[in-house]
Amino acid sequence: MIKVGVIGLGAIGQRLIKGFEDHPETEIAAICDSMESRAKDTAAELGGTPFFTDHQAMLDQAELDLVYVAVPPKFHHQVASDVLSKGIHILCEKPLANSVEEAESLLKQAEEAGVIHAMNFPLNYSAGSKSFEKLIKENYVGELRRIQLKMHFPQWPRPWQQNAWVASKEQGGYVLEVGVHFIQQLQKIFGAVKVKDVHLQFPEDSQASENAILAILQLEDGTPVLIDGMSQVAGKEEIAFTAFGDEGTLSLLNWAQLEGGKVGEEVQPLEADTSLTDSLIENLVKAIKGEPAVIIDFKAGYEAQIVLEQLRKG
Repeated sequence: MIKVGVIGLGAIGQRLIKGFEDHPETEIAAICDSMESRAKDTAAELGGTPFFTDHQAMLDQAELDLVYVAVPPKFHHQVASDVLSKGIHILCEKPLANSVEEAESLLKQAEEAGVIHAMNFPLNYSAGSKSFEKLIKENYVGELRRIQLKMHFPQWPRPWQQNAWVASKEQGGYVLEVGVHFIQQLQKIFGAVKVKDVHLQFPEDSQASENAILAILQLEDGTPVLIDGMSQVAGKEEIAFTAFGDEGTLSLLNWAQLEGGKVGEEVQPLEADTSLTDSLIENLVKAIKGEPAVIIDFKAGYEAQIVLEQLRKG
């Protein structure tokens, strides 16, 4: 049985706990959160799992094979470094760190530790995004003309994300929280990308994250990539990752839905290939057992961080 520790029990950290509990080869062996009431409540829900308010105490006292780091981004470097110093396999939330320098440091530490180092980029395991990638590789759109990422939010942070760090310029904003998922997909599916031009807008509050971004990036073959982001706008939340080609258009909408069409035809909803659905936790188990697995490692996290920081800083 693979013994899992979880550091950070907020909304993001809670999402994978049930998955670890449900998998026949993993169990939550210890949990940690700086907020004692949250740690205590989660421990009770798990049936009495040992809980800690100090992650170093957990790492010193609990017997662990894998640690999931789900604290806010500015704490990733310190917490993940402490995990790696113990030689424990690690799963880290995105983004890898809160700067390029921190991300590079974590990649170096992970490689030196010789452990499994994985990122939680769930698009790599979902039917919609995997079907998008498959159709691109099957030349659905023909020769690529442009890629576009649209991120529009009526409110940021969203109603379920009301905490200080998600709203902050320091370690929040939708370019970081949402955009990094698609930066990673862009690099995985289409290859290396360079940032050419960025225009950021911020609200009057000097501590608050961006409320608009317009950026132009470029693939190695010269194909332009347009990022159009806005918050505090009318309408519903819309996230659209679109590839335009000389033969057709293909979009991944709101994380899961596919739509596409050939030139001269209407754009229509497309069925995702559900047989492509995969599991992050199952792949982690395979990797820890030494079996072939789909793992988005710290190298991918570092490469995404390079682009992310250029976009955040304009």
